Amino acid sequence: MEQHTNLAIIAGGGPAPGINSVIGAATIRARLEGCQVLGIRDGFEWLMQGDITHVTPLTIEGVSRIHFRGGSHIGIARANPSKNPQHLENVVLSLLRLNVSQLITIGGDDTAFSAMKLEAHAGGRIRVVHVPKTIDNDLDLPAHIDTFGFQTARHFGVDIVKNLMVDAKTTARWYFVVAMGRTAGHLSLGISKAAGATLALIPEEFTPPLKLKQVVDTLAGAIIKRMSYGRRDGVAVIGEGVVLHIREEDLVLLPDRYVALDDALCLVRLASMLEGYRKPYRVRAQRSTSFADLRDTPAVLIGAFDNPWTLRTADQLRFTFRKDSVQDTGMVHDSQHPENSGWKLVKYWPNWDVPVDYAIVTRMGDTTTGRPVIIAAGLTQYGTNGAGEFLSNQDYFSEAARQLPKDWQKKNLQIVLSVPVVNRISGRPRVLATHVW
Repeated sequence: MEQHTNLAIIAGGGPAPGINSVIGAATIRARLEGCQVLGIRDGFEWLMQGDITHVTPLTIEGVSRIHFRGGSHIGIARANPSKNPQHLENVVLSLLRLNVSQLITIGGDDTAFSAMKLEAHAGGRIRVVHVPKTIDNDLDLPAHIDTFGFQTARHFGVDIVKNLMVDAKTTARWYFVVAMGRTAGHLSLGISKAAGATLALIPEEFTPPLKLKQVVDTLAGAIIKRMSYGRRDGVAVIGEGVVLHIREEDLVLLPDRYVALDDALCLVRLASMLEGYRKPYRVRAQRSTSFADLRDTPAVLIGAFDNPWTLRTADQLRFTFRKDSVQDTGMVHDSQHPENSGWKLVKYWPNWDVPVDYAIVTRMGDTTTGRPVIIAAGLTQYGTNGAGEFLSNQDYFSEAARQLPKDWQKKNLQIVLSVPVVNRISGRPRVLATHVW
């Protein structure tokens, strides 16, 4: 190593375990060879602008213990100079102004590509060595060599999934875990194999374009198969790259809206139930649903105050939702017995910190559209999730059906539920009242 030139170290991309170990080892080796070492802060971000003030001299004393710390001693950024020729020229000139003739880059696929383009653009003036850093493990290395950071991320992921598997069995629930990895499934598959997860979905298993229904069918099939073994629990680890293969037209746009997690869980429960009965369905946002849509096909309405169709459809029924914005109160109203005023929540918005929620499950023939309608809705998202669990759990519904008239299946039905909430997780729903007509 030439002693009269400087060595620069740059970390790019996202965080990964082991960055400081590389910085420390490279610095110590270079300093022992008599080379000055410069830590370039925040990746290529400042060099791309021609700014050479964000530089930290690195010494043996300064880095000798940084391998015990997480993060990056010199910061990190996703700035990519290869996307703009001027940025690439600025980086080369900035490094030469710092008397740098040797560069170590630490990063994943994008940083590796930037390093290659940088060396080519420098035309021999700067020699570059790249250290593959990514928890995605998606660089083209020999089969037996992993990118650093991958095994540590896999190890921590295994601990998380192992704990979730215990929780899943305890609560008889399913957990869907989305693992990083971009277009590669190494991390999700590695976690799944080591932890013994119920199912792993990785992007390499699918041929794009992928229908969302295929992903749902795979997950629902695993849930049903698991139930055939007498198990209602499981953990599926899904590589984030799976979503990149899904057709754009299969995704529902929700402009200026959000979907609460428990509302989404209700949707998943009901979709899985319909899949079990081999009933085709479409997911529609309330804003993109018209009266003609409800008139032409049976409908399942999810949510109360965030779904105007629920409020309009159930407005003339015995059990309805009422909201007092002034008093910040939401309640389930009983038109036949208005004195039943205990089914309400006070000052629950926006913290959602409630010990119990109330929900209404409705099955009826809509007098306006003439089509069957099912409603699963709560005062908050927890009640909505509880209503979905009640409808999709045969044991819960069968227990309630024993309290109904024998001919209830031929009539319209409403059921009021209480749903306990512990640590913002909805519990087992309990029937408070029923109405058949």
